[in-house]
Amino acid sequence: MKIGPRKPSLKKSVKSRTTGKVKRQVKKSINPTYGKKGMGWVNDPKKAAYNKVYNKTSFDAMDGLKNDSSNTDDDVVTCLSCGCIAFIIIILFIIIFLIL
Repeated sequence: MKIGPRKPSLKKSVKSRTTGKVKRQVKKSINPTYGKKGMGWVNDPKKAAYNKVYNKTSFDAMDGLKNDSSNTDDDVVTCLSCGCIAFIIIILFIIIFLIL
């Protein structure tokens, strides 16, 4: 199990963007559970459990470089980009200097 940043793969990135709409429609017509939310647990629970742990313990190495405002589900990146960490550090320095 990998923990930490995921290594970006150009080949996989291109492959994921070029999988056609027709191919997905054919799979959906053959397999009624294809593309439905939560069906991974029904079809292959071992793989679904692995993917759940993998996605929780690793992160995209390129995620910090992207400037995409549509990715609002990651609160940590949003908090870091708004300057919250800098504000907290400044407040901590002020408190430390007032105590000393």
